[in-house]
Amino acid sequence: MFATLFDRHAPELHRYVTRRLGDSIADDIVADTFLAAFGKRGRYDVTRPDARPWLYGIAANLVGKHRRAEVRAYRALARTGVDEVAESYADRVDASVTASAARRELAGALATLSGGDRDVLLLIAWADLSYDEVAHALSIPVGTVRSRLHRARKKTRAALGGADPTAIEEEADRG
Repeated sequence: MFATLFDRHAPELHRYVTRRLGDSIADDIVADTFLAAFGKRGRYDVTRPDARPWLYGIAANLVGKHRRAEVRAYRALARTGVDEVAESYADRVDASVTASAARRELAGALATLSGGDRDVLLLIAWADLSYDEVAHALSIPVGTVRSRLHRARKKTRAALGGADPTAIEEEADRG
């Protein structure tokens, strides 16, 4: 049963952690996530139909231990426009100037967010979790998820000159 859980969620969790911290640490974080989940399996709420939010919550706590590295990476991306985490050399060569500038602005905005606001925003944007799933993952009320997301979106929009960060991310992905 636990192997099925790993097979179902590890690749998606790995992509999320890679986007946050880079590929070099993602393997360790994902392994530690499943190790912690295995150790806590007796405390899992079996009334929850999906373990994905629970696993993302564990991963978010582990990512939190690396917040300084994450913020440094966002600040470097904001300065240089080169995303060492998510782009290969070929991707960087092919990236458009507009998408690069948008990524820089977005990275700068992400670096200014508090850890809690950034966790909520990225769990919704990159992990595609619902508000309820994020609340469960981070062990916070849904109202706190809503307020953190509102604050994160507001700060991100302000840093992007009022632009919708979702549209910029989509443009950057097409770059």
